[in-house]
Amino acid sequence: MKIRIKGNSIRYRLSKTEVERFTECGYVEESIEFPTLNLKYALQRSKTVENLSATLIDNTIIIYMPVKMAHEWQKEDQIGFSGTNNKLSLLVEKDFQCLDNTLEDQSDNYPNPSLKC
Repeated sequence: MKIRIKGNSIRYRLSKTEVERFTECGYVEESIEFPTLNLKYALQRSKTVENLSATLIDNTIIIYMPVKMAHEWQKEDQIGFSGTNNKLSLLVEKDFQCLDNTLEDQSDNYPNPSLKC
C-alpha cells in the first residue's frame, strides 16, 4: 500500500494482493520506520461509517471505508473512492501500472486502463 500526503489530502493506492486481503479481512496496514517511532497507515472496513473517514491514533493514520463501499470495490471496474472528513480530503484507489519506465516493481499492480485500445 502506498500513501501520499499533500496538504490536507491523503491518498492510498493498493495493489491487487492488498485489495484482496482487504476484501477478505477488512484491514490492511503498512508502516514507515523512523529512528524514533513507526508511523503506520491503515485501511479498515467499518460498519459504523457512511462515507470515507479518517483518524490518527497512536501514530497510525486509519482511513475507514463503509462496508457497502468495500463490497463495491471488489468489482473490476470500480477504481476507488473519494471523500472528505471535515477539511481532510481522502482518496483510496487501486494501484495501476505506470505507463512510463520506472524502476519500481509493478508486478502486483492492476493493468493500466489507458493501455486498452
